[in-house]
Amino acid sequence: MARLKNKAIREMNEKDLQDRLKQIRTDLFKLRVESKKGTLRKESGKLKLLRTNIARLMTRINELKKKWQEILDCQ
Repeated sequence: MARLKNKAIREMNEKDLQDRLKQIRTDLFKLRVESKKGTLRKESGKLKLLRTNIARLMTRINELKKKWQEILDCQ
């Protein structure tokens, strides 16, 4: 899993963002379970990367929600 670029995130619609967020959260859960069992070796650096990607996706989702709320308030 590579770091998500801002350009790629901005090109996604809200449904794609939600799907990607769900997928990344699932991956993070699996890695945390492996970490607690003690079987996580090479992928220990992915935990921080996944958390960062989750934060990026959630930020973009909130930006879209705020934008739609402003549009609805102006009407």
